[in-house]
Amino acid sequence: MKLLAYADRAVELVNTDDRGAGLDRLQSCDDVCRLMPQGWNVSRTAAEAGLDELREARPRLRRVFELAATGRVERATDALNKLLCDFPVSATISDHLTGDWHLHLTDEPKGPARSYVTGAAFGLAYTIAERGPERLGLCEALPCRKVFVDTTTNSSRRYCSDRCATRANVAAYRARKRGDVQTTR
Repeated sequence: MKLLAYADRAVELVNTDDRGAGLDRLQSCDDVCRLMPQGWNVSRTAAEAGLDELREARPRLRRVFELAATGRVERATDALNKLLCDFPVSATISDHLTGDWHLHLTDEPKGPARSYVTGAAFGLAYTIAERGPERLGLCEALPCRKVFVDTTTNSSRRYCSDRCATRANVAAYRARKRGDVQTTR
């Protein structure tokens, strides 16, 4: 697995709490199973055991995004370092019998939720170390406050999705048009 892809886990977990829509998509064992990466076989018992851990880690991960997105880099890295202490990284190397050697983060004995959060925290740390803290963002389209990792070449992403970008651009266009109409009266 590409190490930067672990940051996607943080995005997915944080965005289960959709503040803009007032939805929380992390309330049940089924929600935990949907969150887990494809190919992870998670029992109901493990999902139930991990639900609270995921719900407790989610605001801590959000805080890292919020601090980084508002330029408070030292506080963001402090918050992330605390997460890394609470969810220490263990790595294994694998080729899945294809000859394509790569690293996997693992904490299997502690359960899938812990492994998920460990990977999410590591992914954010790796992103900040390799790409910079400005790559962690909050969607600028109100009321959406979803988080994202900016993977653009020029670090220019401002929205979590094309949908939010379009909605914000339409709103800005309409506001300009209203302003144009008002100034001609």
